[in-house]
Amino acid sequence: MDFSIPQHLQTLVDEIRAFMQREIYPLEGAFLSKPFSDLLPALDAVRRQVKERGWWAPFLPKQYGGMGLSLLEFASVSEELGRSPIGHYAFNCQAPDVGNMEILMHYGTAEQKETYLMPLARGEIRSCFAMTEPDYPGSNPVWMKTTAVKEGGDYIITGRKWFVTGADGAAFAIVMAITNPDADSPHRRASQIIVPTDAPGFKLVRNIPVMGHAGQDWASHGEIVLDDCRVPQSNRLGPEGAGFVIAQERLGPGRIHHCMRWIGICERAFELMCRRAAQRELAPGRPLGTRQMIQAWIAESRAEIEAARWMVLQTAWKIDREGASAARQEISLIKFFVANVLHRVLDRAIQIHGGLGVTDDTPLAFWYRHERAARIYDGADEVHKAAVARRILRTYGLTTS
Repeated sequence: MDFSIPQHLQTLVDEIRAFMQREIYPLEGAFLSKPFSDLLPALDAVRRQVKERGWWAPFLPKQYGGMGLSLLEFASVSEELGRSPIGHYAFNCQAPDVGNMEILMHYGTAEQKETYLMPLARGEIRSCFAMTEPDYPGSNPVWMKTTAVKEGGDYIITGRKWFVTGADGAAFAIVMAITNPDADSPHRRASQIIVPTDAPGFKLVRNIPVMGHAGQDWASHGEIVLDDCRVPQSNRLGPEGAGFVIAQERLGPGRIHHCMRWIGICERAFELMCRRAAQRELAPGRPLGTRQMIQAWIAESRAEIEAARWMVLQTAWKIDREGASAARQEISLIKFFVANVLHRVLDRAIQIHGGLGVTDDTPLAFWYRHERAARIYDGADEVHKAAVARRILRTYGLTTS
């Protein structure tokens, strides 16, 4: 087993780290305190620099204008970008666009790729993904009310979705809707359909306030209504009834993206925590870091971050070699394990910062507000734990319901 990072990848990560510190970290104050539109000119300038350096859309194959990194390679880059709330956006690999580009790349027709994937890959537009519904549990994604009924050559889509990340300002949504209500398996009833946000009947109702902050643009979670929204049947992605299968394939690599971003957050929070412990004095000559409890938090955080990173990298390695379906258990393990490491590290960092930690003078409070949901979205902790336990117990001859 070789745990070293290849030299070419380490060099890339080091260069991106220096670029982040120089160009992106200084923009965080404005991101946390001003409307996103005020920040766009500066962010657009940074994005142009990223393109010039050949770092644009690192996960995409070169034929689509990306760097062509493997999932394992992108994991290391994603960790570095995760150190800032605007890192992934600057490199055009922010959620949900990254997942939508992957779906379009694998399932889009030539026309869909030209119309939707290429502008998305170039960073000219944004997108969103609409699956979760307010009246049904997100932990049971095959249970939904939104329908897409055929009429002539179109689908008429009716329903309501929420926590549609990035709906504010998106050019199109990929919508999960029931197209085959009578299919024998609930996993074959839904399809994924591209819906332009300017289509008649598509309405963004609101940006949902998360811990008191509604957000805007890509850093938002919208509630949308589809009221007899008409789109061509040619907007369907993949075969009819394949929506759940496509979603599962999307979520495997997507959880790698999330987990490595969370580890990047942990690393930045850890750096802030240690700097605060070394410099903040309880009394003259008595820094916080001299206290045994603070030292224990630092040691525990370091151990947990290291364990989380290697779990995620091993899972990415397995997906690269064998596919997401072969790594289902590992994907569930990292989802709940890393989400909880993130929660603990952020909590310790905020505690060490005291009152400063709950202000927006550092990114800690922003992450605490927005990443508490890490233990809920893409499958709640309890769902993943139950799935892992059932899979393990089956090898001992026990079948659970």
